[in-house]
Amino acid sequence: MHIRTSGIPEQAPPNHPWAGAGLSSAMAAVVTGARRRAVRDGDRHVDTAHLLHSLVESDPAVRDAFDGGPQLARVLGYLVQRSIGYGLRWQGTQEDSGGFPAVREPEGEGWSPSASAAMDRAVRGALLRGELHADGLDLLAALVADPRCRAVEVLDRAGVTVGRLGARAADRMAVGDP
Repeated sequence: MHIRTSGIPEQAPPNHPWAGAGLSSAMAAVVTGARRRAVRDGDRHVDTAHLLHSLVESDPAVRDAFDGGPQLARVLGYLVQRSIGYGLRWQGTQEDSGGFPAVREPEGEGWSPSASAAMDRAVRGALLRGELHADGLDLLAALVADPRCRAVEVLDRAGVTVGRLGARAADRMAVGDP
């Protein structure tokens, strides 16, 4: 058994500016979970797979957007395997799909450009719907909007039709599903 002792940050990546603003309390918990997951995985940056993992574990509305239990189980299986094999090739690298512009600011340190852009899109999406705070479905829609991010790679490998998942999330947001 191999025990990793080096490369693990001693503290969590810093909060991003939207960590306290523009997010529901449930989403603040998702962000906290993603930050904790990044530290546990030995990653310097919170990435979109960390966000997806925390989101799927904590938000029932997001879980309902998937095409049933077996699909959700496959997604969680890939996410759990991240630290023990699948995803190790990501370790030590910063995610930047280049799909969306991300502002690189000192206060955003500790977040991959793709994760930062997804959080920004989630907050903007909520505001465009007339909501003050982003919720899990906003973040799910923002994650699947970037076809080259790590979260979408996990979803693809788990056999999720990403376009359909994004449409389900949008449909649930339109009808006001919590």
